[in-house]
Amino acid sequence: MRITYQGADMKLNSKGQVTIPAELRARHNLHEGDEVDVIEEGGALRIVRASDAETRGRRLVRHMRGRGSAREVESMSTDDLMDLLRGE
Repeated sequence: MRITYQGADMKLNSKGQVTIPAELRARHNLHEGDEVDVIEEGGALRIVRASDAETRGRRLVRHMRGRGSAREVESMSTDDLMDLLRGE
């Protein structure tokens, strides 16, 4: 299956996945790990944010909880902090 969005070809892969273009993800504030629902309406499919999904902020807080103390953070470089926030 091929889908076109403003000249960008998107293809359904063998696992039934399609990549949402970065422009659309940014416009609709979608981020890696966000939960979405696919809804069938009148012969078309709609992708919508799952209403009961955990927000990105809550996921970050859950991920960071218990990971360090204020003293540890004070001694970290900006790069170290960014790596920690990104889960690297």
